[in-house]
Parts: sequence; structure tokens; C-alpha cells
Amino acid sequence: MPCVGTSTAFSILDVMASVGRDWEMLHGDAPRRAVFEASLLSLDGAPYTDVNGRKITPDGSVAEFGQPDLLIVPDLHLDPNGSMPAEFGPLASWIVDAHSSGAMVASVCSGTLLLAETGLLNGVDATTHWGFCDVIARRFPEIRLRRERILVPSGEGHRVVTAGGASAWADLMLYLIGRLADDREARRIAKIYLLQPHSEGQLHYASLVAGRQHDDAIVADAQVWAADNYALASPVAAMAARAGLTERSLLRRFRKATGQTPVDYIQTLRIEEAKQMLETTDAPIEDIATEVGYTETSSFRNAFKRHVGMAASAYRRKRLQLPSSTSIASVA
Repeated sequence: MPCVGTSTAFSILDVMASVGRDWEMLHGDAPRRAVFEASLLSLDGAPYTDVNGRKITPDGSVAEFGQPDLLIVPDLHLDPNGSMPAEFGPLASWIVDAHSSGAMVASVCSGTLLLAETGLLNGVDATTHWGFCDVIARRFPEIRLRRERILVPSGEGHRVVTAGGASAWADLMLYLIGRLADDREARRIAKIYLLQPHSEGQLHYASLVAGRQHDDAIVADAQVWAADNYALASPVAAMAARAGLTERSLLRRFRKATGQTPVDYIQTLRIEEAKQMLETTDAPIEDIATEVGYTETSSFRNAFKRHVGMAASAYRRKRLQLPSSTSIASVA
């Protein structure tokens, strides 16, 4: 589809084509028989212009291809709160038929949205990009979302595999190569492409207040107020008083509009601000805890680890390892 992330799709195709070929080439050995024969398919097989304006020519249509052994849905550049592409219906039906006939089905990042449409994820664990967790949880409550996970094999025989953020295509590739070829091939590919699994999960990359669109003016006003006042001692009580509601009424209304309770929303605001402070200042963790509204540092540490998936000190160390800026040169 035009919304498919082209870099992810072609990275997958490149890596799969290299299994049994590139390691041997680098070591002066003859290439072996290809392990994977990968194709890029669309509904009609016709060239299309992708979301970034590049012309893409698929290898064929899903109808012409026949039965796949493995089917991968790449990441999708979509508004998580918008309408889904018209292609979702027929593609979902094709995926269901392929899976029923024995295919393994996988997705990367927001590609989980399409797998969710198939019903194959109902009643099982799955993951997706952190920015799409809320919309999937709202539209498909039968799915057991594992927001913190990078890779989740599920279903009978683990024939449905979901991967988290867009870069999790690498984790998916190493898993599939190890499972369908062997562990040695997976290690070789990891060395060739310098692939490092995201063993720490994806929560610490997430913007915890990505938000959900709604039209409740009272709740929207409460959210705006909370953005400046989350560090107060009793912000939820103040939000209710400001709205002229009881705390119980505010809870029901807030949860309906946002999918979160007011307490959870305040927590996410506090933790998001703490993440920013850990990234941009050298303030002691105790001072950061106080600044964002926690009277006890231990409570802050527990809340941070629960929301982010790692300790505040570990988060700071990891961010200090990242480059502060990146220069990109284009050579013609």
C-alpha cells in the first residue's frame, strides 16, 4: 500500500535475500541455495507512489502469488485516530486465508493494525509501536497488548508474530531466520548488518502522553490545566473542583474520553516531565522526583520503572550514550 514504510519493507527484503549468500561471499565461499524467496506484493501488483513520493513497483499481486509460507506486514504510515485504508478489507481476508492454509503471519510496528483487522490476534498477546497501542486497545479490546515488548510470538504454534517499533524489523528478522533457518544463520546476519536486538523493550522510547482525540470540552480543559499543574499535591481533586464534578463523575467522564483515569493521566504527565529532566539536566533523581510532584523518591522510582520499563538511573545512562546531534551529508 502507499502507506507502507518503504525503508522497512526493503530492509526486510534485502536481509532475507542475503541469508546463505552474503556471509559466504565475505569469506570467499560459494553461495548456497537461497533460504528465502521474498516478494513485495500488493492488491493489484501495479506500481504506486509511496507516502514519501517514491515510485515503487511490487513483484506481483496477492491473487497471483498463491500460498505463502511466511507473510509479513511492514510498518504503516497512518494517523492512528483516522480512518483505515480501503485496502485493509481485502488484504485482511487474504491474510486470514493464507494463515488458515498454514502460513506464518508477522507484522512490524503499526502493521499490527492490519493484523488486528484479521481477528488473528483476538485472545492472544501482541505488540505494536507505542504510538498505536491506545487505538488498538480501544478498537480491539480482545487483544492482549504487551506495550513493553519488542517481539511477541503468539497463537497456536506461534504462527503469529508481532514486532514493536519500526526498527524492530531487525529483531523480527533475527527471530525468523533463527527459527526457519538456524541460529547460526541468525548470528551471521546479525554480524553482517550489525543488528542488535532491543532486549530492553520499547517503553523508554515512548511518549507516554501521545494522547487520544475526543470532543469532551470539560475533559479537554482539565487536560490543559493538568499540563501546568500536575505537580500539585492533589491535582485530581483540583481538576474535579474546576470542572464542577465529583471525583467519581470526573473519573467516568475522563476515562470515556481519553481511555485513562485522571490519576493515570497525572502519572504519565509527571513521568514524561521526569524523562525530559533526566535527558536534559544533571539534577539528582531525588530533586527530579520532588519537582514533578512526588513526596517520596521511592514512589517516584517505582512509578518510573512501571511506566518506562527501566529504572530512572538506567534511563539517564542510556540517554547519555546517545549522540546529541547527527550530521547528514548527501553525495551526488
